[in-house]
Amino acid sequence: MPASSAQRVVITGIGVISPLGNTPDELLTGLRENKSGIAPFTQIPTDALPISNGAEANQFTGHISDYGPLEKTLQRTIRKGSKVMCREIEMGVAAAQLALHHGGHNPDDFDRDRTGVVYGCDYIMSLPEEYAEGIAACTTDGEFDFTKWGDLGLPKVNPLWLLKYLPNMPASHIAIYNDLRGPNNSITLREASAGAALSEAVSTISRGHADALVVGSTGSRVHTLRTLHASMQENLASDTEDPTQMSRPFDATRDGSVVGEGAGALLCESLEHAEKRGATIYGEIIACSSSAVGPAAGDQPARTGFANVLRGVIRSARENGSVESNGPVNVGHIHAHGLSDVDTDTCEAAAIADVFGFPEAQPPVTTAKGHLGNIGAGSGMVEMIASLQCLGSELFPIRNLNELDASCPIAAVTSNDRPAGDSFINLNITPQGQASAVWISKPR
Repeated sequence: MPASSAQRVVITGIGVISPLGNTPDELLTGLRENKSGIAPFTQIPTDALPISNGAEANQFTGHISDYGPLEKTLQRTIRKGSKVMCREIEMGVAAAQLALHHGGHNPDDFDRDRTGVVYGCDYIMSLPEEYAEGIAACTTDGEFDFTKWGDLGLPKVNPLWLLKYLPNMPASHIAIYNDLRGPNNSITLREASAGAALSEAVSTISRGHADALVVGSTGSRVHTLRTLHASMQENLASDTEDPTQMSRPFDATRDGSVVGEGAGALLCESLEHAEKRGATIYGEIIACSSSAVGPAAGDQPARTGFANVLRGVIRSARENGSVESNGPVNVGHIHAHGLSDVDTDTCEAAAIADVFGFPEAQPPVTTAKGHLGNIGAGSGMVEMIASLQCLGSELFPIRNLNELDASCPIAAVTSNDRPAGDSFINLNITPQGQASAVWISKPR
């Protein structure tokens, strides 16, 4: 049976912080004009790093103006709260405030007890500066004395330091600042966080536990220690003379991913609630899917993970009546994970072929990571916003895809004249095998 208007979940507001700008229009324009957000690092020292470039959201300064139009009281509250917000949390809160403003959020039109937040985040690493004074107090002639830490070192650490780095704090701040008293949840699944957060939100709204939820994700892999960890644990692209050429999803010459940062947020409501308040509807969430696949899946767990979520999101759409149970699967385009990692791209392309067949039978496939790098937990939401902006018009091409790898049999978008169609599926996966997929359409 088709879902009722109370069960259908729609998108009524959009907010984004990205290496290409802090509005949906700036993001889409940058993608279509083939711009790159990858450049030499300005935020972190590179002496101990094997790379010197990444995709920083340089237009985001943390100034109160980055949060969009706000009442004076809320401006003062957020300024005060910024003392216990690291950059990832600041970007997440800013994206949420932008989405609320874009969606025409008026507290009088929303039941505070039925309006909440679901936010995706990664684990957040503290900055070394938090401990510098304490470490100095316990160090003599270059030797650190652990026995002094309790008496001399710890008192030098800000007692509120932990609040700056807890992954549940984006959702907490957003709810407190806007007096959103409904369901509140935080999802920490690295790159799969955005899809998992949206899935949780759809479930919460469709079962009647909320009328509206701010749903988003935030991530930064541009960090003194986090970037170092990524360089030690993952395949990062080698520096090139032109850093904008480093991220090359599905290209035969790709050699690794590029670290990035950013955040995205959507205001999601039941169709019934959105129509009642006369909101502009930008899209509808047809279905969501998730999967967790470990090494036991065989030599290519990523291929199994991608295939599982693709089949899962199609099955979910059929079960909820969004598409015919036995009819063809008409997807406007696929926004691929497109990490630019050799093995991950190969597995993803193989999974797309497993589900949709040869490239000529597939929906067009694009990805924004050639422009934005890997934003971590923020990737999926920023990518969804990019694809949502394209629906009903043309897609943006995959940046730096000059020669499609023969091991990646996909219908890759390489020009600006490919129609985006009326819907898309977004894919994301973590190195640990957690995957998520979301199917979003134009308003039906």
